[in-house]
Amino acid sequence: MIAVSESSFVERSAPPRGLLIFGASVFLVSVPVFFEAPLVRSLPLLCLMLTSVWVWLSIALSAKPHTKHWGELLTGFTWTWLAGSLYWGWMRWEPTLHLPIEAIGLPIAIWGLRQNWCKLGNFFYLGSLFGTALTDVYFYLTDLIPYWRKLMQVEPDAVQPVFQQALMQMYTPAGIFWVIVLAAVLFGVGVASLRLKTAPWIAFGGAVLSTILVDSLFWIAATLA
Repeated sequence: MIAVSESSFVERSAPPRGLLIFGASVFLVSVPVFFEAPLVRSLPLLCLMLTSVWVWLSIALSAKPHTKHWGELLTGFTWTWLAGSLYWGWMRWEPTLHLPIEAIGLPIAIWGLRQNWCKLGNFFYLGSLFGTALTDVYFYLTDLIPYWRKLMQVEPDAVQPVFQQALMQMYTPAGIFWVIVLAAVLFGVGVASLRLKTAPWIAFGGAVLSTILVDSLFWIAATLA
């Protein structure tokens, strides 16, 4: 009786798996932005080599039933890390290459879904890619691409004037309008995904909603700069 009671207490105390998957998705979307981005600017080759570590870890976790979900999530994260390493390490001067490089894992993700392989990781990757695509669409709609190129070319002590010019573009009526529209799309898709209450869709929704958080933090940072 005592053993049963203790087991029941542990089950009641443990966070729901869906909540853990959502939290992990938010965290894994944030890692490339706040950790990989600064690292890849100075050590691009090291950043690229770390991809093999994520591959090994994802395979190791996926091989065990009680850690399979985390291994699959890490597989999806590995694609975002690889894309970030390639683009921000060697191609960041050309904004039009950003989305094609970010989509490097798309064929495998689609194949995986058809084969029912790594469903959780594939959904996470697709959610992250969807958020990235809408962010890039905003840059095109508001004509921020020239400022992107300038930021990649100027010295660090000269970025503030470029930031200010970009912010002026963002605070135009068109800039604010598209922020509202695209944020609403991200929020709607993210919430609708979470309501399906299955692990893959929770991972997808977490990745999509994280885009709003990350983009908001960038907007605040640019404004404060």
